[in-house]
Amino acid sequence: MSKAVIFFAPGLEECEGLLCVDLLRRAGVDVTIAAVGGNRTVTSARKVNILADALAEELDYAQFDAVILPGGIPGVPNLKADATVRKVCVDFAAQGKIVSAICAAPTALAAFGVLKDKKATVYPGMGKELTDAGADCTGLPLTMDGNIITGEALGAAIPFALALVRKLADNEAANRVKNAIVYNY
Repeated sequence: MSKAVIFFAPGLEECEGLLCVDLLRRAGVDVTIAAVGGNRTVTSARKVNILADALAEELDYAQFDAVILPGGIPGVPNLKADATVRKVCVDFAAQGKIVSAICAAPTALAAFGVLKDKKATVYPGMGKELTDAGADCTGLPLTMDGNIITGEALGAAIPFALALVRKLADNEAANRVKNAIVYNY
């Protein structure tokens, strides 16, 4: 069974984060919610409190196959400022593991140097941060370039999560989840 870690920082876009957790778990992927900021209870951008599985600094990242960064403000600046998040993203990219981010979070990958010479997408109006870091900003709802998966915004969260399911499980699992949630787009 594949394993993914998703970083929840204070101010995250809760729908993007929880949707990824939900769809991946439906597909049988083992997902760990790692709290950034030293508190297992993370308060989202819209003041939803979420209890994480562990603190980010407590985990052994060698066991994971993928890292996921949800968007949200000030969630993304909190991700960018965290040394563990940076190290995991950089290490996973170097190892060819899946590195993914949605909405404003691809700007964190750009800041970490992970998107150089990669195609990626980001929330509209933030593309300059990606191009300044050497990325080709596609402006598409979903962009996959090797082990890098990026999504544009909350509206692309289901296709983004299903792309992760395809990579971490398989097409059959993605189709099963897609049918179970009656996603016909």
